[in-house]
Amino acid sequence: MTGASRTTAVVERSAKRAPLTVAVLVSALSFASPASLADQPKAAREAFVTNQTGDSLSVVDLASGAAVAEIKIGGKPAGVALSPDGRMAYLTSPESKELVVVDAEARKIAARLSVGQGPLGVAVNPVSGLVYVADWYEHKLYVVDAAAGKIAGTVEVGQSPSGIAVTADGKTLLTADRDSNAVSVIDAGSLQRTAVVTVGERPFGVTVDAAGQRAYTANVGSDDVSVIDLAAGKVIGTVKVGHRPYAVALAGGRAFVTDQHSASVTVFDQATLAVVKTIDVGDYPEGIEADPTGAAIYVACWDADRLERIDAATLAVTARIPVGQGPRAFGRFLRP
Repeated sequence: MTGASRTTAVVERSAKRAPLTVAVLVSALSFASPASLADQPKAAREAFVTNQTGDSLSVVDLASGAAVAEIKIGGKPAGVALSPDGRMAYLTSPESKELVVVDAEARKIAARLSVGQGPLGVAVNPVSGLVYVADWYEHKLYVVDAAAGKIAGTVEVGQSPSGIAVTADGKTLLTADRDSNAVSVIDAGSLQRTAVVTVGERPFGVTVDAAGQRAYTANVGSDDVSVIDLAAGKVIGTVKVGHRPYAVALAGGRAFVTDQHSASVTVFDQATLAVVKTIDVGDYPEGIEADPTGAAIYVACWDADRLERIDAATLAVTARIPVGQGPRAFGRFLRP
């Protein structure tokens, strides 16, 4: 096994498993104008789950609660992101050092692009459609023009960048620089690193709120989440969570954190930073994302080989959906 496969796939996993390279509503809607209805977020229809040990991508129909396709990918896929229109899925394959482009409608690979030496985190600019890939070994962020099939730029960041977040206006990028214990803040237009914010130990996943005001890092080394005020460029709060937190999702004024070694999701209030509940889920929960409507949270559980649904109102697990082997789904994997 290469160093790349070990590090990018297993930096936050224990020896337990052999690593391979994370009624009122009706009334309100009846009075809504057509314009306001058009602005309502649409529920996700599908989930695109990278299965790292299975070397595949599972496509899950969320209405039926079943996987409807499994696409062979190769290279131990880990990261995932979707184009703004939902037509393309972008996957990172650390072992083959590729960004794999999948046609979401046709359910087939559309392109393979060589990117760096250890591609891991991936995100898409919601405005420009450019794809960003964090390279674990080269300590940089790649900017990829997937439509043109070429690399459009690079940015030097901290050591071993993992997760990536982009603000809704597409102007600011964030990378969680795991081995620097920091987050890099990058201007998306100039591709200049404008700030470095020190956070907890070994930040892995990073998430930014819809307003682009706060960011949240899951710090696997210190078992906590750092809350960053982006305008001030500093940490304004720290929340203790479960063992080895991996990633964070936001919904309904709450943050949901996957705790890998605790087999749980910690929920805390975004305003008070008080922990609301700890939810038991399948073994080794990693990737997590909130439905655009805020009604549900979806969690990929590596050792359980399934995707789980959490009801955002009741904070109960309401579905457990079998997928491929070793689901990681690191990034944004829900398709509207």
